[in-house]
Amino acid sequence: MIVNPTVSGNPILPKQSDATKTGLDYDAFLKLMLQQLKSQDPLNPVDQATNLAQLASFSNVEQSIKLNDKLDDLLQRTSVAEATALIGKNVQSLVSGVSGIVAAVEVSATGSQAVLANGTKIPVSEGLRIKAS
Repeated sequence: MIVNPTVSGNPILPKQSDATKTGLDYDAFLKLMLQQLKSQDPLNPVDQATNLAQLASFSNVEQSIKLNDKLDDLLQRTSVAEATALIGKNVQSLVSGVSGIVAAVEVSATGSQAVLANGTKIPVSEGLRIKAS
């Protein structure tokens, strides 16, 4: 079978969890396992230890996905907190040499930008000198 991918709809989508991206969840795994049990050879059944090992493995994967989602959320919150701490500080871009007092901060999926009092934007990244004003 050949599957041709298509793209439609709005390209800006809300953040999906890793579990959503894979399209598998605990219910899908249980349905798959139930189907496996229904279609197994009655004269040569699957060992119960194998079934328990599969359940334990899936549980570990599910917990890892949830942990990754929580870590992503924590990193995003930390990034926002660090960026807002720049408001009122004197910053200078070591790349472009632009400097000024930070009036606001814009945070997006591509990163944070410090908006200076004169309207100039400086990316908040490496190569930024920060001074108390």
